Amino acid sequence: MLAHGARIGAILAVLAPSAGCIVTADLPDPALDVPGAYKSDPSTREDAAPALDWWRAFKSSELTVLMEEAQTVNLDIAAATSRILQADALARQAGSALLPSLTGNASDTRSRSSSGFINGSTFSSHDVTTYTTSLSASYEIDFWSKNRDALLAAESTANANRFDRDTIALTTFASVANAYFQVLAAQDRIATANRNIASAQRIYDAIKARVNAGTNSDLDLAQQATVLANQQALVPPLRQTLAQNQNILATLVARPPESVRITGGSLNAIAAPRVTPGLPSELLIQRPDIRRQEQQLATATANVGNARAQFFPSIQLTGQGGYQSAALAALFMPQSGFYSLAVGLTQPIFDGGRILANFDLTKAQQDELLQTYRKTVVSAFADVDNALVSIKQTAARLRLQRIVVASSRRAFELSERQLTAGTIDIVTLLNTQLTLFQAEDVLSQAQLAWLQSYVSLYQALGGGWMPKTANTESLGTGSSGNAL
Repeated sequence: MLAHGARIGAILAVLAPSAGCIVTADLPDPALDVPGAYKSDPSTREDAAPALDWWRAFKSSELTVLMEEAQTVNLDIAAATSRILQADALARQAGSALLPSLTGNASDTRSRSSSGFINGSTFSSHDVTTYTTSLSASYEIDFWSKNRDALLAAESTANANRFDRDTIALTTFASVANAYFQVLAAQDRIATANRNIASAQRIYDAIKARVNAGTNSDLDLAQQATVLANQQALVPPLRQTLAQNQNILATLVARPPESVRITGGSLNAIAAPRVTPGLPSELLIQRPDIRRQEQQLATATANVGNARAQFFPSIQLTGQGGYQSAALAALFMPQSGFYSLAVGLTQPIFDGGRILANFDLTKAQQDELLQTYRKTVVSAFADVDNALVSIKQTAARLRLQRIVVASSRRAFELSERQLTAGTIDIVTLLNTQLTLFQAEDVLSQAQLAWLQSYVSLYQALGGGWMPKTANTESLGTGSSGNAL
């Protein structure tokens, strides 16, 4: 237990200096209850952590090509990348308040005085031209860190957008894998249905021959015709499922369905990955949705600091200097120079409670995001446990279903032989057919669920993990620390 606590402390120490860490001195303590191991996998083995290109573990070259294409052309990922650029621009905009502003001015002013009478004498109008050039500067002293907190909030939002992009990418890759496995499952089920149709047709022909010979009734033939028609009716929905998932894959790689050709194959050709979940504490740095919530909480915390600073005075420095002359030739002479300096202090006294209400609002928003962060962490632990349970139980189901299929096929083969020999009851024959046909279809579905449970585990673990040394270095630079 002490070793586990030391490990968590080391992870938090790595996180502390990084952008987006929840355990800095300025952020509220989330009081996380981090278990030492997963309920469904009490071991702490780390010999098979998720690889960066985790999809290669399924040993499908076509799936790998689709994944790599989705990495570069998926439109959801591209849109998320654009949001990062927007957030970075807003962060630069917020940071400008920490620097002085400097403005250059140049003017040429011409005025005319009007003519009139004074003490019986007349005077005429004349034009007056004034040339002015100057520089104006202003700077707000950020004594209470109001502008600094605004910058931190904008930077944290930009980092949150980076992790949001990682979350979208992980979801995209999981969708590609699941849709591809759905294609393979549909192809397997269509092949099974076609084999079953052929078997049902063979039985139908045998019964029809016996009807013609007078050894079976038309009722027997009609019942077998029903079995045959039911098997044929299964094919169109399966072809629809196949086409829909092929179109999903086309969308995920940002191409029209007409330009995408998915060869597919069979689920039997897909390998089972070997992956261990590691420690629950590692999810704090591996899951992009957790890191995104950390950054959003950091944004809310910086907003609280900015709202608190609104209670204190604002100190503004302004200055202007330049030259002004009625003659252009004398504009830059020493006697034409002028300057002005000013210091302004603005202290809110009464605003109807606006500043206080804004402060209370930001505090409540911070607390909401704190609870959301805690829920995200707890949900992440549950996601991993659910995926581990799913892998274990779907594997058991698949193993048992293979036994069911083998027994059903043996029963069907025996019943077909007895039909040829004329020693089988038609009800028994019908039952053995239906049992085999259903068992084979369920087997394909069980294989699909088993492979998709591995995809769920990779998604629950946050995708591929960087090697630990590289991971530590990347955290120090504020990167996501994982490759999805």
